[in-house]
Amino acid sequence: MAEFIAGVEIPETAAVAEASRLVRETTSPLIYHHSRRVFLFSELHAQRLGVQPDAELLYLAAMFHDTGLSKAFSEAEQRFEVDGADHGRKFLLEHGFSAADAETVWTAIALHTTPGIPARMGPEVATTHFGVLTDVLGFGLDTLDPQQVEEVLAAHPRGDFKNEFLQAFVDGLKHRPETTYGTVNSDVLEHFIPDFQRVTTVERIRGSAWAS
Repeated sequence: MAEFIAGVEIPETAAVAEASRLVRETTSPLIYHHSRRVFLFSELHAQRLGVQPDAELLYLAAMFHDTGLSKAFSEAEQRFEVDGADHGRKFLLEHGFSAADAETVWTAIALHTTPGIPARMGPEVATTHFGVLTDVLGFGLDTLDPQQVEEVLAAHPRGDFKNEFLQAFVDGLKHRPETTYGTVNSDVLEHFIPDFQRVTTVERIRGSAWAS
């Protein structure tokens, strides 16, 4: 029987079931429930905007988008978004998806924290971004049906999400702080790690090998 939450159908495919199992077992309840909420909010935004992303690809992008934060899942020393994107693409290719579908999911995950770009791209990329923004920053909450939002939260409660999610960021990035250069992630480390010093673009330009 199909599963519906807030009127959104969870795709019934083997890949969806396996991705759900994998993320639940290799990350944390915080990331699992956040990822499911991201999918649901992404679909609600798609309905609001009148676009039709591929639901299976959207679900897989949502489920893998923060896996790069989990040390248990990966020790890769690269931007966590790219790390998660690599895991998502590998998963899709191993499960028989086309290279184009795998690249769509890779792009949606890799760009999910990047301002200004994903919203101008295809529906899977754009709505993944909107779903992340809604769950993390409250973006667009006032455009969504309050009853549907309540149903999403009933299925996947937030708990102490703000504080726990920030801690997950610190835990997932403190061993690779250099990967946060030029991203919103450096803000988190700067706030929570006393000896972290963010290198600015001005410093990089003035300190370059050029004489002028």
